[in-house]
Amino acid sequence: MRIPNRFAPLLFGGLLSAIMVGIVSAVVLAISQGIHQGFVGQWLRSCATTWPIAFPTVTLIAPWVRRLVGRLTV
Repeated sequence: MRIPNRFAPLLFGGLLSAIMVGIVSAVVLAISQGIHQGFVGQWLRSCATTWPIAFPTVTLIAPWVRRLVGRLTV
């Protein structure tokens, strides 16, 4: 399956935010509550709650960060 190039920024934001949310929420949950019997379900609920915030944030902030990195690097 190929996605048209014009959707690349949305795909980038979606994938990056999903990976970030998955990793960070698992780490925070494991540290705060430990790995217990309901861990996976609680982790999935946490991801579903935080991803709608992370996706637009990453999508809107990524172009600014790219420009900033371009200015700060040689």
